Amino acid sequence: MRRSRALPMAAALLCTPALAGALPAAATDRPAPTSPLRILLSNDDGYNAPGIRAVYDRLTAAGYEVTIVAPLRNNSGAGTKINSAPTVTVQHPEEHVWAVDGTPGDSVLFGLYQVFKDKAPDLVISGTNFGPNYAVLANHSGTVGAAVAALENGVPAIAVSTDAAAGNPQATLNAMRPTADFTAKLVDRLKEKSRSGRLLPEGVGLNINHPVVGADGTGTAKGVAVTTQDSQRVLTPSYTPATGDTWNVSVAFGLKAPAPGSDLEALQAGRIAVSPMAADWNAGPAAAAKAAAAVAGLRP
Repeated sequence: MRRSRALPMAAALLCTPALAGALPAAATDRPAPTSPLRILLSNDDGYNAPGIRAVYDRLTAAGYEVTIVAPLRNNSGAGTKINSAPTVTVQHPEEHVWAVDGTPGDSVLFGLYQVFKDKAPDLVISGTNFGPNYAVLANHSGTVGAAVAALENGVPAIAVSTDAAAGNPQATLNAMRPTADFTAKLVDRLKEKSRSGRLLPEGVGLNINHPVVGADGTGTAKGVAVTTQDSQRVLTPSYTPATGDTWNVSVAFGLKAPAPGSDLEALQAGRIAVSPMAADWNAGPAAAAKAAAAVAGLRP
């Protein structure tokens, strides 16, 4: 979800000190918080996945009030899907944890309109996901879809993903710890910058992709970059006839050179990609003007 108009607003919240990976001490002239931030934590891998638990542990250790409202089962690739069934099954296996038998979007809606029905959370965080959500992968990601559901309902949201280490799932699992650490730093920074107001501009969310650094995934990222979403498709399907009406499907993964300033470029350089996004599908001003010129003069 590439939104050029959102970039300057969110980038202002993540200016130079954050890009250096260090957080300055809180300014003395800012009001002291009266209560900890209330965070709804979701994902698409399932409520008990290692990524969401790593982020939960880190955020609660930082003093935030965190409630997990996430899918009961793995819903990777669900995108922004929301079910329209007349009933939904929800389990409450432990304190501060709700498991919704539905999509990431269903989970966030249950969280906003039931678990947090008396007072909306200050922030929705989705992740961290096992594997990246950069380029057009983000368009079909349930991790990003959960954040979109929050943005649609007026709540600031962040999607968080940990890049996959080829052939080494343990390195990806290990990298979830520095991903969770960065997520907590980011929330700290947004809280400090907000001066007790909204954590992000209206309608703007962040899609975070954290690299796997080092052979075991425990290394430190080389920096933080505010990026755009790369436009390449990454996955290419092919179809061959099987029997009857059935076709065999195979999917090839391939990367081209990333666009300058993109999320993919940052990840490949070992940096954390922070991509501002919006929940709508409005084109930027330049693209909208070109589209308007293309249809100018048409009549029914």
